Amino acid sequence: MKVGIIGCGSMGSMLLDKFYAAGECELFVTTRTLSKLEGLPNDINVCKTNSEVAAASDMVFLCVRPDVLKNVLDDIKSAVSPDTLIVSLNGSVRFDLIEKVLRTKTAKVIPSVTAEIDRSQTLVCYNDLVTEDDKHKLKDLLSCMGDVIELAEDELGMGSELVSCMPGFIASVFDVMCTSAMEHTSLPKEQVVSMVLNTLTATGELMLKKGMTFGEVVERVATKGGITEVGSSVIYEQFPHTAQDLFEKTLEKRAQTAEKCSSLFTDDSIERM
Repeated sequence: MKVGIIGCGSMGSMLLDKFYAAGECELFVTTRTLSKLEGLPNDINVCKTNSEVAAASDMVFLCVRPDVLKNVLDDIKSAVSPDTLIVSLNGSVRFDLIEKVLRTKTAKVIPSVTAEIDRSQTLVCYNDLVTEDDKHKLKDLLSCMGDVIELAEDELGMGSELVSCMPGFIASVFDVMCTSAMEHTSLPKEQVVSMVLNTLTATGELMLKKGMTFGEVVERVATKGGITEVGSSVIYEQFPHTAQDLFEKTLEKRAQTAEKCSSLFTDDSIERM
């Protein structure tokens, strides 16, 4: 299979590295500043234009910002064959907007930074033109980064909060926890962080392997009247409003981003392929 990547920023570069390491496809790549692609292995095809990538590929990943996506679609629409699968990494740009420029087989993919250790829960959704064979091929390709989860397009926002944004949320929460702990100990920061991180990852593995719920872990550790019960009570009393505020604000921001993206695709002169 021939796979194209347009845009080699953080996400595009990660996909390129993962797909190349998997060794199951021929790769075609381009980005706005071609000098960034110097030094790639000789068996990765560096193309000069977006349309060159699209014409050569069976599957094309568009790893560009939302404000650039329409221009890229305009660039490639004459080069895309009916059998080509277009894969957008912009969850905020709806299928109906993409189809104003290019009505073809299209998927949206949201990876997680945890793909770097092959533990991504990569989200994917499809428009109505994508076949079951297309879905199978895309999932097989993405599986080199971890698990693949298919969602409806209208669930992609919250899904992104739970798997793509969540590493940042988790890191923020435990950064605060470690900072607070430092006020009550003489342990070096590196040791505090290491202890928390190892406990965090081990707790996750315990829950997954044993099929435990969060409540069951709390019950297992928090003996009645004990220290953990006191600490857990503080979290359950004070943290819910923070979590609620977090999701309200991030989903509001997501809606604003989607609205801004929509305005970029409202040109009445846009014609479908």
